[in-house]
Amino acid sequence: MAKKKTTKKATAKKTTAKKTKRKPNAAFMKPLTPSPALAAVVGAKALPRTQVVKKLWQYIHTHKLQDSANRRNINADAKLRPIFGKGTVSMFEMTKLVSKHLR
Repeated sequence: MAKKKTTKKATAKKTTAKKTKRKPNAAFMKPLTPSPALAAVVGAKALPRTQVVKKLWQYIHTHKLQDSANRRNINADAKLRPIFGKGTVSMFEMTKLVSKHLR
């Protein structure tokens, strides 16, 4: 039986592969102006989409609007109902509905 030759290519790949820091996507970092209904919750100044979602989650947690039985659902109060358009929304649906209120 013949032995397999090990090549230096395999070891060269390991040494050249360096971890690079990810750059944030410019589309997420672009400041957007919220609609008047969304501004009542997150503020009127222009914010990046990531910060809008972060402030929205802060509002949801401080007002205890997460459904106790199914934590993926959010129960809308008087301020969130105009944004969501209905009483209960899933967290995945929330970002889609919020994006309609950003310009």
